[in-house]
Amino acid sequence: MARSKAASKKQQKQQQKRGVDFKKIKRKLGRKLPPPKNATNTEVKSKAIVLPEQSVASEKAGLAVSKKGLTLKELLQQTSHHNSKVRRDALMGLKDLFQKYPAELRSHRYAVIEKLRERIGDDDKVVRETLYQLLKTVVFPGCKEDNQGPFVSLMVAYIFNAMTHLAVDVRLMAFKFFDLVVQYYPPSFSLYADKVLQNYEDILRKNQFYLEDKAKLRSALAGLVRCLSLLPCNKRKVDSSEENMAGQKILHAFELDMPAESSGFSSITKKLKDLVPVLVNCFQDFFPSVHHMPLLDAQSFDCMHSILQSIDLVVGFFGYGIHQGKPASQLSYEGPDEAIWDHTISSLLLKKLFGVFPLNPTNHLSEKVDDRFFILNIVITEIFLRCSEWICPPGFLLEKFLQYIENALLGSTCSDSRSGKAVWEKHILLLLPFIPKLVLQVASDWKSCLLQAFTKIFEGCNPQSSLKLACLSAIEEMLIPGDDMVYPDASDPLFEYQITWIRALPQLLILLGDKHPSSSQVVLHLLLRLGQCANSSSPFSREYENMQYSLDKFYSSCVDRGDVYYGPFIRLSWDSQELAICGLYYFSNLGPFLLKSIAFCCLCSELEHLVLFRIIEVLHSAFSAGHIQIADYISFFMTLLSRFKVLPENIYPDVESDAKISNRGTFKLLTNTVCSCLSRIGDDSLVFQILEQVIFDQLLLKPPLDNACALLRVLVVLDCKPTRLSEQGIITLSKYLSGYLFEVVHCIPEDDEENSLPTHQQTCCYYMLPCFFLFDRSPKLLKLVLNLMGSLITESSSSPSSHSYTQYGNDNSNQINAVVSALLLMHKDTKVRKIISSFKEEVVHILQIIHSLQSSDSENMNFEERHKIQCAYSRLKLVTCMLPNEVPAS
Repeated sequence: MARSKAASKKQQKQQQKRGVDFKKIKRKLGRKLPPPKNATNTEVKSKAIVLPEQSVASEKAGLAVSKKGLTLKELLQQTSHHNSKVRRDALMGLKDLFQKYPAELRSHRYAVIEKLRERIGDDDKVVRETLYQLLKTVVFPGCKEDNQGPFVSLMVAYIFNAMTHLAVDVRLMAFKFFDLVVQYYPPSFSLYADKVLQNYEDILRKNQFYLEDKAKLRSALAGLVRCLSLLPCNKRKVDSSEENMAGQKILHAFELDMPAESSGFSSITKKLKDLVPVLVNCFQDFFPSVHHMPLLDAQSFDCMHSILQSIDLVVGFFGYGIHQGKPASQLSYEGPDEAIWDHTISSLLLKKLFGVFPLNPTNHLSEKVDDRFFILNIVITEIFLRCSEWICPPGFLLEKFLQYIENALLGSTCSDSRSGKAVWEKHILLLLPFIPKLVLQVASDWKSCLLQAFTKIFEGCNPQSSLKLACLSAIEEMLIPGDDMVYPDASDPLFEYQITWIRALPQLLILLGDKHPSSSQVVLHLLLRLGQCANSSSPFSREYENMQYSLDKFYSSCVDRGDVYYGPFIRLSWDSQELAICGLYYFSNLGPFLLKSIAFCCLCSELEHLVLFRIIEVLHSAFSAGHIQIADYISFFMTLLSRFKVLPENIYPDVESDAKISNRGTFKLLTNTVCSCLSRIGDDSLVFQILEQVIFDQLLLKPPLDNACALLRVLVVLDCKPTRLSEQGIITLSKYLSGYLFEVVHCIPEDDEENSLPTHQQTCCYYMLPCFFLFDRSPKLLKLVLNLMGSLITESSSSPSSHSYTQYGNDNSNQINAVVSALLLMHKDTKVRKIISSFKEEVVHILQIIHSLQSSDSENMNFEERHKIQCAYSRLKLVTCMLPNEVPAS
């Protein structure tokens, strides 16, 4: 035993020295096991490498990039990616880039279109819609100012390719793309009309998707309507009118309102003929779904409305071709030329379209549905009225449409709700252009009904609404006779309504005023046309003449206390003012009531001076034609010259701002114009006799200096040598001229004479020249004026408060200086100087009065006044010494 224990201990020591192969380690419960000793450490440690710049960033430095950092080239490449989401994001990136950098689009527009057009036929719906929005909101508006011909040609080939795609969605979306092209480049339809109409015809023949895909069909039909709206249609023409007035210039000329040229559409007549039956059949295919549904849904209504609009536009195009160069009176009911219109189409319309009229005749559905059926019925009625000239409708069908037209005009076919009234007002406009021709073709009973309903609309609609403008257009056509129209007699129902319309025009014009200038211009245009046609043989001549008594408020009117209220004429545009002015010529007897209103209007400071002289020009032409009495004509001019307010009142304004608002130049031109017109009236002697007392009456009212000078100039223009003034006229005028001369020298100071001598002399000459002419023609007048000047000095010295003819100062020195200055100005004129030499005695008498006043010991004069009198005496004595006889020494 002892040996065995020793052996085991020895063995254990040997094992410890050489190691244990599998040592058992005791682990405590819950402790994490350590990794094995031979486990591989997978931890990687690295340090960041910082470079001065990245290679990719350096390539894009200075380039336009999107929000995601992509350039234009990269985005265009991604539009062809196999993943639809990438393609859509690329299109969105292009939108972001072009909005941020518009110059990129303008610089690379052709490259952009070449790449984007590939997505027109994309299989993914979202991609196509994203492309459409990109083109609509960014690309087309950004390239609108450029030449769009090459721009469009890059797209249409892909659009037409998409129109023949197997997928219906792609085909319908292609029409939407073409509609977008037409919106921004309308000539594209005429360039590709054949292909477009053929593709529309093909897609509409495949009616299996009408009920399932109405939204997409609605979009395609809306594009068709836009294209067909570019076709020329039978628009109402306005004949050009040039009225020559006794060799004078034309008062007003009307521009031709010609339809668009149809040269680009002459080759598509057959395509349009083929399209009409397809549209009619397509419209008829909607009837089963409409009749079986309790309500007419919006998508079905939009599709049916677009179909009817397309038919209406095609019929209008054929009507335009029929009426080209052929008045309506020459169109027989046998129908148009077969080359233009196919009679089978007429039969189709009568049977499948007009035969089902009216839709929803009972009006028992909801208000919204009733309004929708009203819109459809209105368009069908418009189609019927367009082609009724050549389809010869049966009597019962014509009666049915006439009854509906009357009810529609009265508003009984639409709902009474607020929205229903708005729908009625918007769509009844389609029928109003047909009323003039319709009332000429129907029987008397129907004519009265239609005219009554039409007049109710005209009187009840809002003055500034489009409905009122449409009524005015129809009224003009029924008032102004054309090639195929004569004036109705008193027994015709139309005559009574014509008088009603004419009487309503002046009040409508005043009601519109200047707040609705476009509507006012339409009324003025109608009034002018009416005046041109309202000659002595016209039944409307008396009504047109009486119209002037209602137009005074349009120009101006006097209210209580003499205040003037200016009408809307002042604030209208030049075009409207021209129409109103030209209309004055056609009153055969333009009375003083309207002339007074026009005269006060001419005196308004807000009126442009060009308008003022245009009024005078037209009124002179009217007077020359015998439309204005001579007394009224002269009174008009006297009102202008005597009441025109010249600004500023001072001839030499002290403030610079006053000089900027001066209208003195306009008044001088007005004076010359009035003188010219009065001198062309006829016998100057007779005109002078009429004007003499009128001018004296105005002068005695003491008008401002400029107005008085203007009246004196008129007197001079009509006078001659020797003078035509009567004895009493010379006495009256001498009393006024003595005070007028004082006023001239007071208003034109001689201060700083060295710097302003030329201007001072020119101004004095303008105001004194009429007096010089009168003195030259009547020496007696000069003698009386000189005597009155001396009397004024004597009166002022004896009674300082008595100044009958002047409103300036009450000291003797001012009066004497005024007299001397006036005499010196007269002495400077060569002709007047010779006349004064004959009245040296009167001048010497004035000199003696001044001398005696200077030598007097009056206590009322101070040293300064005496000095002024001494200077004036010296100046006058120097001039007097230059006269032929010598003056005695003082």
